[in-house]
Amino acid sequence: MKRLMTVLVLVAGSVCVCGAQEKSDTLREVVVTGTGTERLLKDAPVQTEVISRKVLDSYGGRSLEDILSGLTASFAFNEGDMGSQMQLGGLGNGYVLILIDGRRLHGDNGGENDLGLIDPHNIERIEIVKGAQSALYGSDAIAGVVNIITRKHREGGVFLENTTRYGTYNDIRQHNGVGVSLGRWNSYTNFQTQHTDGWQNTSDEYAEAKLLHDSKNKTVNRYTNWQVAERVTYTASQKLEAYAEGSYYGKIINRPQDGNHPSCDVYTYDLMYRNASAAIGGKWKLKDGDAITLDVDWNKHAYYYKYTATTLEDGYEPNGRFTNYFPYFAGQRNLQSDQQRTMAVLKGVFHLPYNTLNAGMEYRYDYLNAPMRVRGGEADDWTAALYVQDELNPVAWLNVTAGLRLNENGGFGFRATPKVSTMFSMGDWRVRLGWSQGFKAPTPKELNYHYLRQMGAKTFYYMGNKGLKAQTSNYVTGGVEYRTSRFNVSATAYANWLDNMITLVNVPLSMVPEGDVQYYGDGSADLVPRMYKNMEDARSCGVDMNLAYNVTSDLAVGGNVSYLDTEAHAYDDKSERLVRVTIDGMAHWRWNTYVTWRHRFGRSYRLGVGLYSKGSSMRYYQNDGNGKRYQVWKLNTSHEIGKQSASITYKVEAGVDNIFNHVDRTPRPYHLGTTTPPTMVYASFSIKFHQGRKINTNIKKQNNYEED
Repeated sequence: MKRLMTVLVLVAGSVCVCGAQEKSDTLREVVVTGTGTERLLKDAPVQTEVISRKVLDSYGGRSLEDILSGLTASFAFNEGDMGSQMQLGGLGNGYVLILIDGRRLHGDNGGENDLGLIDPHNIERIEIVKGAQSALYGSDAIAGVVNIITRKHREGGVFLENTTRYGTYNDIRQHNGVGVSLGRWNSYTNFQTQHTDGWQNTSDEYAEAKLLHDSKNKTVNRYTNWQVAERVTYTASQKLEAYAEGSYYGKIINRPQDGNHPSCDVYTYDLMYRNASAAIGGKWKLKDGDAITLDVDWNKHAYYYKYTATTLEDGYEPNGRFTNYFPYFAGQRNLQSDQQRTMAVLKGVFHLPYNTLNAGMEYRYDYLNAPMRVRGGEADDWTAALYVQDELNPVAWLNVTAGLRLNENGGFGFRATPKVSTMFSMGDWRVRLGWSQGFKAPTPKELNYHYLRQMGAKTFYYMGNKGLKAQTSNYVTGGVEYRTSRFNVSATAYANWLDNMITLVNVPLSMVPEGDVQYYGDGSADLVPRMYKNMEDARSCGVDMNLAYNVTSDLAVGGNVSYLDTEAHAYDDKSERLVRVTIDGMAHWRWNTYVTWRHRFGRSYRLGVGLYSKGSSMRYYQNDGNGKRYQVWKLNTSHEIGKQSASITYKVEAGVDNIFNHVDRTPRPYHLGTTTPPTMVYASFSIKFHQGRKINTNIKKQNNYEED
């Protein structure tokens, strides 16, 4: 903590503080994630970061990973085959809860979520709450919550939209939407596809203790994904609304084969994903703003090996014995994992004379089908929870939000996690303090998975561990904010202590079941066993600093900077003692800056120009060396050409990403500071058509439409 206090003193004395870009009038922004009730951002008792629709339009992000890493310094990403490899506050994917309109994104439980499931062109705004500060969210929210608020498209009549974006490396992003309103019925169909040929930042690769200079492996492989989603809403009355929605998602990742160097990390199969979801629910509005909502959803995340050459595959025989003699041929596919989740949430918001009460209950059932990776082929788990959260305003300048969540897990029993946040208001100043506890049970994957992965001359054997303990956390935070309609500056410090943090660690060969390695014979020395195990404890602490300044109605500047320090203690089997380690992927410093300018020339042309940068200090890893520091710059321009009308609008964007061509050429398979591609040039065209009744004022406010 001594280092953290030193950083706080430096921040207090600094003259350059960076932060996230806001709307031109930052006092009107409304948020819901922290408390489950609508609050003005300036009055939210739980510290919340917002990326608004106006900022999204100015930035022109190609993906959610691009948006989050480019507009807030708290996140780190390394794009890879299996998912986003996201990190927030020093903690990875499994500790970050991704929500879409308040409901959980379903992906690889305990692993890496595929953020390609989220269409960046259909995002209204993004709300970020760090730490387990809200009783509304349970497992997976120890590091924080990212809530993606989608565009609701309730303009009335018929609504059509198309956005086509093309960039270097054959990077294609396509979005189409069709909205129809007929009486009490509203329907919106969304289609998106994303494709890239991938890129290779280096052809150097280590294999068999040799450095090869002509590897065919790419930094990011060629992939194509697509998704179609439908949402139907029925408004029975002013007080009662129901919905039904569903989606289907497919993705294929093509892995190059390197016949010249078979010892490299090469594959005889591509990866194929098939995801599906369905949900129903409704909202019953009571008097005085009270409401009861019900959501029931089912999600499926399945991925397969799709073979490109004859392969003898490893896995479990029906009798439970591990073997590698399953033959597959080109064109066949093999299910690796099918993770399904069924979830029901009932909650209510009640406005009492001096406070607002938010209470609810939820039930979640997880099912894992992995015939090649789990003995017996399948595993399951369930979690139930009750929660209550109360917002109390005893005096005008003080808000106290306290909550309690009661968790019951099928394998790990009962746990209560309290939360409390306070906010002191003094004119344009806000002081926020918070403390919360978190709870996260091991996932079916962490408990049961067993699989092999070949990397060069080594074979890694990953093992689940049924002896894992549940993870718990204590999170404290304190921050100061000054906010006006044109200027916003804030500094927030936090510390997160985790007990029994689960991570993959190397273990002795003696811990591998004898039957699982007997076919290796003399080659068993090349087997590297890795097992999910509990760390004794872990700690992350840091400071986030934000600044946004609207210099004029056209010009805005700002940015943000994040300092982070992590530490964990793990038991080392070789030395038979606790060792102190840094959490993989941590960088002490991350930052973002921006300058944007928008101006209308007459009635037929408006130009927007934005210059953005993001950077990181060195990233630390226990194995394979540290990731290099980097700084990447981006220029985006937007053009509204011609007379816009109420029924049709169109927009052209063009830009350059990674202007100065910063590329990390660290040889594979060692960790990279960033997987950012070389300089990428892109352009997009958007057109929207609306035919129907005039948009009323309430809908404009709901969808954050802006008028110039």
